[in-house]
Amino acid sequence: MKLASLPGGRDGRLVVVSPDLAWYADASTVTATLQSALDDWERFEPQLRALAENLAHGSVPRERFHEREALAPLPRAYQWADGSAYVNHVVLVRKARGAELPDSFWHDPLMYQGGSDDLRGARSPIVLADEAWGCDMEAEVCVVTGDLPQGASREEGLAAVRLVGLVNDVSLRNLIPGELAKGFGFVQSKPATAFSPVFVTPDELGDGWKDGKLSGVLMVDLNGEPFGRADAGQEMTFDFGTLIAHLARTRNLGAGSIIGSGTVSNRDADGSPGRPVSEGGRGYSCIAEQRMVETILTGEAKTPFMHHGDRVRIDMRDAAGHSIFGAIEQEVVPLA
Repeated sequence: MKLASLPGGRDGRLVVVSPDLAWYADASTVTATLQSALDDWERFEPQLRALAENLAHGSVPRERFHEREALAPLPRAYQWADGSAYVNHVVLVRKARGAELPDSFWHDPLMYQGGSDDLRGARSPIVLADEAWGCDMEAEVCVVTGDLPQGASREEGLAAVRLVGLVNDVSLRNLIPGELAKGFGFVQSKPATAFSPVFVTPDELGDGWKDGKLSGVLMVDLNGEPFGRADAGQEMTFDFGTLIAHLARTRNLGAGSIIGSGTVSNRDADGSPGRPVSEGGRGYSCIAEQRMVETILTGEAKTPFMHHGDRVRIDMRDAAGHSIFGAIEQEVVPLA
């Protein structure tokens, strides 16, 4: 089942979307918003599935689904927490600055809590007030949970996964060092996050969803050229069950909590830190990672961060070549 939010109130109006992303049926006869559906999932999920089946059979009114019109599936969420599940990404960060990776990084996930009051749709622009801030995309996978109690296990975390989607967790790289130096985490260096047009239930992913990991090539294009082709299911050190349990260690999680995977990152087959797609490699899911590899190999980062007018596209396709979640397509624009 695929769900989306179209304009209508601050939290949008919930719609059920066909598997091919061509049609939608209004879900107001079931419940008004995705958050309200998640709040009482056991009650509303069967009704939404019935609506999805009726949409597939053409037995309910339907309208064309246009990805450009979709809001973030959850325009406001009670929680948005982003992990760093691909330790290869962290290895490169540390190696580029000549620092050793603590052994704990392989056992204890990194995670930060981001702003969740202004989550952006897949076609929303990236508003950049100052190009010197070092604007970067971060292509990721995310899950949405139901309610979970403090101390929930990995298995309980996996059982609470309601939906899966894609993320562009935009970073302002040149603001990060100053914020981290204060010892209090990210704020200004993490602007509004954008999400795929639809979120899907795990069963919709078939064999692509297994043991808390989403397998599939995460396609990242920058200005129309292939930039990243990493597989989200490979080299994921911490699966989503582990990330969810980490977050729930000291707190309850409310229905509608969104947990991100962190930047999807693969090594090359020979174990090297990675090559650009143009050179036959899997490329990168963020510009910073390419710059890290350049620093490791040549002593200097050469690839620039994004400027006004640059465009990023993030997508994942099924075995037949069809987009699963719809594409995130954003342009960097100046602050008006």
